[in-house]
Amino acid sequence: MHHVDIDILISRASGAVRILACQRRWKQASSDGVRSHALSQEQARKKLKRSNGSAGRSEDFSGGMLKSMPFLHGFRRIIFEYQPLVDAILEALGLQDPEHQESPESPSCAAGDSGRFRVLQKLLDRESHAPFYQEGVSYTLLKVAELGLVQAAEILLHNGADITFEDPVTYYTALHIAVLRNQPDMVELLVQRGADINRRDRIHESSPLDLASEEPERLPCLRRLLELGADINAADKHGKTALLHALASSDGVQIHNTENIRLLLEGGADVKATTKDGDTVFTFLIFLLGETVGSDAEEAEMINRFCFQVTQLLMAHGANPSECPPYESLTHLCLKSFRLHFPLLRFLLESGASYSCSLHGPTCWSGFDIIFERLCSHLSESEDDGFSIDLLQKAETTLELMMASCPVVKLPSNFQIDLSNCRYHQDKIKALFGKLKQLENTPPTLKHLCRVYLRQYLQPWPVDVKVKALVLPNQLKRYLLIDPSAEHV
Repeated sequence: MHHVDIDILISRASGAVRILACQRRWKQASSDGVRSHALSQEQARKKLKRSNGSAGRSEDFSGGMLKSMPFLHGFRRIIFEYQPLVDAILEALGLQDPEHQESPESPSCAAGDSGRFRVLQKLLDRESHAPFYQEGVSYTLLKVAELGLVQAAEILLHNGADITFEDPVTYYTALHIAVLRNQPDMVELLVQRGADINRRDRIHESSPLDLASEEPERLPCLRRLLELGADINAADKHGKTALLHALASSDGVQIHNTENIRLLLEGGADVKATTKDGDTVFTFLIFLLGETVGSDAEEAEMINRFCFQVTQLLMAHGANPSECPPYESLTHLCLKSFRLHFPLLRFLLESGASYSCSLHGPTCWSGFDIIFERLCSHLSESEDDGFSIDLLQKAETTLELMMASCPVVKLPSNFQIDLSNCRYHQDKIKALFGKLKQLENTPPTLKHLCRVYLRQYLQPWPVDVKVKALVLPNQLKRYLLIDPSAEHV
C-alpha cells in the first residue's frame, strides 16, 4: 500500500466519521422536548458548521451534547454516537465483516498487518479529539479481543481504549470476551495491561475463570488464567466457584469438562465448596446419573463414564461422597440404585467411602438398611430368574464390600428386615441377613481382619490390579477381590 493511498483512506474514514456524527447531532439538537434548554436550530447549524470546518476540534461535540441525551445510552449510543468511528477503525484493520474474518495466523492477514497498523495509527491520531473517541476505540477493543488480534489491541490500548469498558448489551469486558472466544494470548495481554483478572460481569456475576471453566474448548484460557493468578476459589453471588461452574455446565454427552475439572483440582480448587442453595460437587453428578434412567443406552453409557471419571478426580482430592443430607450423597444414591450404578458404587466403597452417613453414622442412613430394603422391593416385583440372579449377586457383593471396609461391622440399632412384601427368594435374603448378623454378634475372625487390613493397605483404587499382583494362592486372591466373576486370577 502506497503512502498516498493510506492518506486517502484515512481522509475518507475521518470525513465519514465527522459527517455521520454531525448529522446525528443535528437530528438530536433539532428535536423537541429532549431537554428544557435545547439549542435552537440556528445555534445547531452554527455548531455543525464549525465542526465541519475544523476536523481536529472536539469542544463542539463534548460533554454538553451527551448530557442533552440522557435516554441515549447502551447499545443505542453505539448506533447513534460512536459506531461510525468503530466502523472506520475496523475498516482500517481490514475487518469490514468481523463475523467472517480470516484467522490472524493466515498468510493473507500477516502480509497486510504492517500497512493496516500504520493506517490505524494515523486514523487514531487524526480522530483523537473527536467526540466519543474513547467510547469508539474501547468498543473496538471488544471486537479485536474477540478475534484475538493482540497487536491491534495493543495499539488501541496505547491510544486510549478503556480496558474496563463493558459491552452495552452483555456487560462483558474485553477480558470476558477473550475468554469466551478462547483467545489465551489476548487474555494475557489484557491482564498484563491492567484488566482485573477476577472481575465479574454485572448480569450473571461470572468471572473470566468461571467462563473458562464452562467449556472444554476454553481449557487453554483456563490454564492461562490460573498461571496469571486468578482466584481459583472465588464464588459468584450464588456461591458457585469455578469448579462448580465446570461441573454444572457438563452434561456428560456433548460437554465433557473432565480436563477442566482436573486442572482446577490440581490448582487447589476446594472440593468442599457449597452454593447458597446447598449444592456440592456431587450434586451435579447425582443429577446426571438420574438422567440415565430411561435414556438412550449410548447416552447413558457416556454419562456413566463421565461421572465415574469425575468421581475419581474428586475423591483423589479429598471429596467426601457420603455426607449428609442423603439427597446430596453420591454413595447414598448408588446404594439405592445399586443395580444400575454398581460399578460406581464398587469404586466408592473400594476407595474408602463410608457406607453410612459420615456425619451422623448409621442412625441417619446405612448401606445395610438400603440394600435390604431395595432388594426386597425389587424381588417383590419380578420373578425373572436372570434379573433375580444378577440382583442377588450385586447385593451380596455390595454387602461383602461394606463388611470388608472395617474390622467391626456397624449396623443400625435394632436392625431387622421385613420380608412380608417380598414374594420371591426369601430364603436367599434370609441367608444374607443371617451372615451379616453373625459377623456383628461374634468377634471378627483372623481371616476377616486380614482381608480388611490388606484391602485398606492396597488403596487407593483400583484394588483388584494390586491384589492380582500379590504372591498368594488364587483362593486367597479371590477372597480378597470380592468379585464373583473372578474365577481365574
